[in-house]
Amino acid sequence: MTVAAIAFGLVFLAELVDTSALATLVLGARFAPRWVLLGVCAGMAVHVVVAVAAGSLVALLPQRPLAAVLAVVFVIAAVVVLREGGEDADGADDTASGNTPRTRWGVVLTGFGATVLSEFADPTQWVIATLSARYAAPLAVGIGSLLALWAVSALAVYGGARLRRLVPVHWVTRATAAILAVLAVLSAVEAIRG
Repeated sequence: MTVAAIAFGLVFLAELVDTSALATLVLGARFAPRWVLLGVCAGMAVHVVVAVAAGSLVALLPQRPLAAVLAVVFVIAAVVVLREGGEDADGADDTASGNTPRTRWGVVLTGFGATVLSEFADPTQWVIATLSARYAAPLAVGIGSLLALWAVSALAVYGGARLRRLVPVHWVTRATAAILAVLAVLSAVEAIRG
């Protein structure tokens, strides 16, 4: 339960500042929100399965090298989150460009496709894979991460513009990067202690 809560908190913060959350917000503004959310949630499920599987493979490394690899990945993820959090949201509509879907299933597929493509090799995917490797609890990490991604997606579809006015993105970005940096230090200490 603790691992799921850690995964939920960290992935929630990381996804709040992610460009895919902005793309979800744009899709929700253009199309029926419930169908967008259905497609996005299905895409997030695929994203989590891939990330947890990758993390489970990394977890097969011996403990000391694994801790060193995790420290490096956490540092990289912190830098990427900081960098991505500073990007302008103007490009968020690019994900939804192309032919306008005409049916509800077209909207679902658009949400699914946009999510799967925008989340591939995304900082949240790195975070989920790294958490899965660090805690060797793929089910707990997967559940916590998936619930976090679904929560952020629902916020983006139904109240994203309001949320961005209440909590400045740069504060969420900095908090996420700081947590990732702490995890990097803990992993580095674990690698040194062996």
